[in-house]
Amino acid sequence: MNREVLSRDTPSRPAAVTPRPARRNRRGPRRRASRAGARNARATAAFTLPFFALFGLCFLAPIGYALHQSLFTTERTGPLGLGGQEREVFAGLANYAHALADDRFLTGFGRVLLFGAVQIPLMIVLATALALLLESASARAVPFFRSAFFLPYGVPGVIASILWGFLYVPGISPLVKIAGAVGWDLDFLSRGTVLWSIANIVTWQFTGYNMLVLIAQLKAVPGELYEAARIDGANAWQVARHIKLPLIRPALVLTGVFSIIGTLQLFAEPMVLRPLASAIDSGFTPNLHAYSEAFVGNNQHAAAAEAVLLALVACVLSFGFLRLAGGRAKEHG
Repeated sequence: MNREVLSRDTPSRPAAVTPRPARRNRRGPRRRASRAGARNARATAAFTLPFFALFGLCFLAPIGYALHQSLFTTERTGPLGLGGQEREVFAGLANYAHALADDRFLTGFGRVLLFGAVQIPLMIVLATALALLLESASARAVPFFRSAFFLPYGVPGVIASILWGFLYVPGISPLVKIAGAVGWDLDFLSRGTVLWSIANIVTWQFTGYNMLVLIAQLKAVPGELYEAARIDGANAWQVARHIKLPLIRPALVLTGVFSIIGTLQLFAEPMVLRPLASAIDSGFTPNLHAYSEAFVGNNQHAAAAEAVLLALVACVLSFGFLRLAGGRAKEHG
């Protein structure tokens, strides 16, 4: 009886309550991550926006303007088209047809292609030989010769053409005088030799630059390969042929592409030598012909069409050379 009363009157102990685990705030890390991503995106945009602005202003805008100009022509009013009013009218592909029908423009293209077929391999071979010689173990005074070979690249093309012009003109050229003293009749500016006189200027000017590109690639070759080759008994020629030349193939392709583009843009040298050589006319190179169309013939629309055609040929030849070089690399690989 007492036990029942006590059990009724005595308050029961509350059951132990297990604390609920606190909910993790999953939204906090997500918000922080999204904020960090937004900050990174803004920082990336701030760094890349100046580049894209300059790229569009200095690269895309001129190309677009040249394409626009090549599709229009200038129409003059008045008697016989000699009036004072001018207006631009849409011409379609008429300017391109005019450029492709111009014999001097096409002859200039053929001339620079012949120029590149001879001059580019000669320059690349010479630059490769100089780079291998300067990077050989027995080379001495490397900094001096490296600077001496690169020095012509620091001379602007106009100045280099003027300097070589003095060496080409009969009467003041010491080379012509020396050749005349031994019975040789040299004329560096004749119709048959002026193209190769220009090739000599370009080779003298850009061989050192290509040499430095190849030397930079040679510097990236691990020295362990040379040590292993020497341990195996390979001589200097075998090291150059089987190790150095295959590993500098990317640099050779790069210099080849740059040389192709530079050849098609040949302008300064024939422009400077033109008053000295009667064989150089206004259509000697495509660039010179476009310059004459724009500033002598006052036909900037035809010049724009020729510039677009020149750019297309440069793209085709450059990408074709890259594809050819890549195919050969896969075959050897």
